[in-house]
Amino acid sequence: MSQQETILKNAFAAALEVADPKKIVPEYLSKIFPAGSEPKGRCLVVGAGKASASMATALESHAKSHWPDAILEGVVLTRYGHHSPTSHIQIIEAGHPVPDQAGMDGAKEIYRLVAELQAGDILIGLISGGGSSLLTLPQAGISIDDMRKTTEALLRSGAPIEEMNIVRKHLSAIQGGNLARLAIARGARVEALLISDVTGDAPADIASGPCAPDYSTYQDALDILDKYELNADAIPSSVLSHLKRGLAGEVPETLKEADLKGALVNNHVIATAYKSLEAAADYVRTQGYEPVILGDTVTGEARDVGIEQAALVRQHLSAKTGKPIAFISGGECTVTIPNGIKGRGGRCSEYLLSLFAASQEFPKLAALAADTDGIDGSERNAGAWFTPETRLAASQEGLIPAQYLTQHNCYDFFAQLDALVETGPTLTNVNDFRIILLDT
Repeated sequence: MSQQETILKNAFAAALEVADPKKIVPEYLSKIFPAGSEPKGRCLVVGAGKASASMATALESHAKSHWPDAILEGVVLTRYGHHSPTSHIQIIEAGHPVPDQAGMDGAKEIYRLVAELQAGDILIGLISGGGSSLLTLPQAGISIDDMRKTTEALLRSGAPIEEMNIVRKHLSAIQGGNLARLAIARGARVEALLISDVTGDAPADIASGPCAPDYSTYQDALDILDKYELNADAIPSSVLSHLKRGLAGEVPETLKEADLKGALVNNHVIATAYKSLEAAADYVRTQGYEPVILGDTVTGEARDVGIEQAALVRQHLSAKTGKPIAFISGGECTVTIPNGIKGRGGRCSEYLLSLFAASQEFPKLAALAADTDGIDGSERNAGAWFTPETRLAASQEGLIPAQYLTQHNCYDFFAQLDALVETGPTLTNVNDFRIILLDT
């Protein structure tokens, strides 16, 4: 393993470590429930997301040591393969990014349990990225198949996750603050812990905000469908009908700030992409690189971002600073796939292949891009990496990056070079991680 490869992978490991639920969940529970105010009586734990099962394990471990009088129970939904052991909280694995019946059944059980809360009970939400698809409980008249078709259409359209979630929360009986609405109607206290995978880290956007007041409207949801030309051919009639009824005031809006007057509802963002970028920056500094954090809100088409960051490298080299630099960024790109092309890979691998293709005049360049949840798009890798040695191997193998980009087949390109990042499920999720090492 070359020195650059080691640094790339260790920087990614540092980004993951600071978002590890085993570390951060107990820290925040001690702040929310300090000594003398620990939960007593019924404590219902519910949640959804790729990190939520590991959050539940961490919560149970903390409760065992610090909450002797709490009666713990609950249900948490996570993606297939992201299970974590628990004793009192049931873990249900379900479909992501396209919802399935297991997720809908689990969401129904969560809804039933919250509807049974009593005054004085505590509801703890464990929410992370991926929860929008997992916590699927459609409003009356919308089937799981209709939700699945809507999600698939939005995914193919290239709509960013924030816009996708505006549509989905207006179709949900749980998201858009509806879970908190149900709990406070029963007189319960709500404390939600959130691991953010969205730009801006707004609680309303993380897993479509089941416990947070929502800023968006039915009009916004319909505008998004119009923006991507998702008409009756792509979106089920039940979905369009529900959104139009909401616009007409025939269906209640999502939870708003005004609805929380006098309610005990708190949303705590306990991990963010930016904190992970800072951890990676601290690490590369020890390796002699000057870190430059480009932000955690880098979005757009993955291949366009790759080209833009290659231009940034070109600009830096023209300045001739002479210092080794590490450009670090986060955020969630999109990949728009034309009809007739299946593609293999995900947004991180596609960004990296675009960067690879656009930076061939920089032989010392090395880079890595990976999804912090451990799964990048359609395959089982977290992302990919390359170093000068990788570029040489690609040339020797006769691999032409432009051909793979055209077919959105970034997975096969990097697989042939043995340059995939393969972590398995990390049990956390703070969006995508990208790093470029530039040795001058």
